[in-house]
Amino acid sequence: MGKDNFKLIANNKKAYHDYFIDATYEAGISLAGTEVKSVRMGKCSIKEAFIKVEKNEEVYVYGMHISPYEKGNIFNKDPLRPRKLLLHKYEIRKIAGKTAEKGCTLVPLRVYLKGSLVKVEVGLARGKKLYDKRQDIAKKDQRREAEKEFKVKNL
Repeated sequence: MGKDNFKLIANNKKAYHDYFIDATYEAGISLAGTEVKSVRMGKCSIKEAFIKVEKNEEVYVYGMHISPYEKGNIFNKDPLRPRKLLLHKYEIRKIAGKTAEKGCTLVPLRVYLKGSLVKVEVGLARGKKLYDKRQDIAKKDQRREAEKEFKVKNL
């Protein structure tokens, strides 16, 4: 993937903190014209978003906030409306089977532009316990200390 056709719009760091990510999928997203313009300007947030597989084998993202486009007037849609994710049928069936297991859920990890298309990276995730989060924080602190020591030694 070249640098020229990939632009990160939104990243969900909280998902990596709260969940173990088992698998990732790239999904298209069904947006209105003014929403696409707003996303291109970087006005998108997926911090509180979650994904559900509906009964009719369709996948929707809820809680994804796309700010209304300033010049959109009457064509603007509701910023928090559910949006359909575009995946292959076999991927949806596979994901539905995995999420039926206890403790598995779907979370959006990042929103990006790939060429002229808006894509969402979807993660199949298992929830972390409190002690797992503490271990991650401890590892991060150790790495930070090691980098600080390395920096001091090299001066």
